Amino acid sequence: MALKVGTRGRIAPFIVMDVLRAANERQAAGAEVLHLEIGQPGTPAPAAVRAAAKRAIDEEAIGYTDAFGLPALRARIARHYEASYGVALDPARVAVTPGSSGGFLLAFLAAFDPGDRVALAAPGYPAYRNILGALGLEPVLLESGPAERYQPTPDLLEQARREGGALAGVIVASPSNPTGTMLGDAEMAALTGYCREAGIRVVSDEIYHGIAYGTPAVTALAHDADAIVVNSFSKYFSMTGWRLGWLVLPEELLRPVECLAQNLFISAQAVSQHAGIAAFDCADELDRYVAAYARNRELLLERLPAAGLDRLAPPDGAFYLYAEVGHLTDDSRAFCRRILEETGVALTPGVDFDPARGQRTLRLSFAGPEAEVALAAERLADWLARRG
Repeated sequence: MALKVGTRGRIAPFIVMDVLRAANERQAAGAEVLHLEIGQPGTPAPAAVRAAAKRAIDEEAIGYTDAFGLPALRARIARHYEASYGVALDPARVAVTPGSSGGFLLAFLAAFDPGDRVALAAPGYPAYRNILGALGLEPVLLESGPAERYQPTPDLLEQARREGGALAGVIVASPSNPTGTMLGDAEMAALTGYCREAGIRVVSDEIYHGIAYGTPAVTALAHDADAIVVNSFSKYFSMTGWRLGWLVLPEELLRPVECLAQNLFISAQAVSQHAGIAAFDCADELDRYVAAYARNRELLLERLPAAGLDRLAPPDGAFYLYAEVGHLTDDSRAFCRRILEETGVALTPGVDFDPARGQRTLRLSFAGPEAEVALAAERLADWLARRG
């Protein structure tokens, strides 16, 4: 008799990881790969972070920390909100997590119940809807476009409520993955104000804060003290493999999240936590990284439209370009696979971010080394020209 297999794993794959596997297999076989598929900084963690990790290994008794993390790290995160946003924050509201992925899991489990409807913009980060689905929640995709700057709006939320019933929550990402668009202060105020009146919990993904090309990003906490904020050391702080993030929680969710964290994770990685304290003192080094992303962004914005990829979302922040390629293909997975095979450039098909419309879109990451991004742009332009 066949043994039972649970249904929670019957969710869509995170396609970018499949693309990364294919790219790595190509690389292992000796072929060159230019990685524009993965949203990972091509820069190391700052020198002071690495030094702090070494000190912790040599000098600290590395064991479990409190479920919510080292008090010194929680206090340093709270000071970051005062310094960066002018938002006073009690460190008791900060929960250190195993990356933002662990933060999303804890937040969704604590804030929502199976069957609850949670809205999110499409295109959007695929793990949102996949985690929601695995937990028995209903992801409600808000089909946003250039008119909404690919962001959720009160009008889209109102339409979703009229058509499908009450919403328990909405996920906001500003800057967004995959589009890089941001909500301005007025737009964030309008969205959080609508949600407060409608009883919709705001979950704000702020993991790309610090990476902006003009106006800095706005935290949801500036307009909604009851928002759940998810952040991470992976992107601006260039610490992807360290698996360290944090939540800012409203009072009513502190104990529920703590109990969940105790049972699911015990605590975030201790060495990473000791190192994370030092990350906030590395702004000069980290801002040089952002300046490199900005140069990559400008290079792609100059070369790609000239090569025929001219239908781009406005990349206000993060390190992605989201391109509409319907004039070139109606099968983005096959299109990206062919580009990898024929040019060595790895890109992510849009179906990862928008199941309904993503066959005609793709995402490029410009977080890698400048020389690699420049060479990838050259190869893409040559390939598109030959394709004619």
